[in-house]
Amino acid sequence: MKTPRGFFKPLAIGAPEPLREPPARVERMIHFVPPHLEKVRAKVPEIARDVDVILGNLEDAIPADAKEAARAGFIEMANATDFAAMGVGLWTRVNCLNSPWHLDDVTQIVAGVGDRLDVMMIPKVEGPWDIHYIDQLLALLEARHGLKKPILLHAILETAEGVNNVEAIAAASPRMQGISLGPADLAASRRMKTTRVGGGHPFYKVVEDPRADGGPRVGAQQDIWHYTFAKMVDACAAAGINAFYGPFGDIADLEACEQQFRNAFLLGCVGAWSLHPNQIAIAKQVFSPDPGEVAFAKRILEAMPDGAGVVMLDGKMQDDATWKQAKVMVDSARQIAAKDPEYAALYGF
Repeated sequence: MKTPRGFFKPLAIGAPEPLREPPARVERMIHFVPPHLEKVRAKVPEIARDVDVILGNLEDAIPADAKEAARAGFIEMANATDFAAMGVGLWTRVNCLNSPWHLDDVTQIVAGVGDRLDVMMIPKVEGPWDIHYIDQLLALLEARHGLKKPILLHAILETAEGVNNVEAIAAASPRMQGISLGPADLAASRRMKTTRVGGGHPFYKVVEDPRADGGPRVGAQQDIWHYTFAKMVDACAAAGINAFYGPFGDIADLEACEQQFRNAFLLGCVGAWSLHPNQIAIAKQVFSPDPGEVAFAKRILEAMPDGAGVVMLDGKMQDDATWKQAKVMVDSARQIAAKDPEYAALYGF
């Protein structure tokens, strides 16, 4: 186990110094693109104007015979557009640690993309040992290629072992940017009886007690991922990193997608994956705080500038706890306003 001081020592001579705090960025949606498709790469600069993060996907959904083309396509895509100048994060999801493509993914991308890459997403993380490995490897590659800033890490929870170790994963390295839930692989790992990618299930529900008149009983569908999301959000919040919803697989069901994103937002997630352009606007709307709530939060901060004491606003008591809630809301709104003029007007910034 690393000592607290040891966390912030470079892991290789010449590697960038680890960050004390991850950068504060708006990351309402992580938009996945398959970089092996030339026609998709051509659309990326246009798509980037509407998203917070562009991610070149090298793992699931990329055929085995297209893995090398996807890697080369991502490097080309990363160098063709200045995403940083657009205020857009550049991420990649590499293949999992035990795959035959993983090592080439990491080594070639660091060499070919360098400081343009903000975050590397690591699939199927099962414990802190996986993060320690990639942490050390990235440090060596950063030193070799003269990177000026460390590449951050984002873990995906996709196995029961990973969920069991989520607290240790979240705190495993200063590189940790956040964690997403990967429901499809996790369902398989748990032997869950569902083929859905995210969302609820019609058979997972509660019903009211039998009615005296023998009539039909009212039932309500439940969210099979609620426990895991809550556990992940707690682990991320405790470690000071971000929690993300992950994928919602039913591209056509926009209403259910919006509700799942909204549930995750209320629980504490800062964003979600968008697998199709029609999910971008949903994520932007859901993960941007409501203008009315932002306005009320601003009033709380104005009434309690130092966060101390108790005040009454519109008949509701406000204290240091609600002040902290209001500050989270307003800080998030300020970040969004700085990136999006439409929301700047809505929030009054």
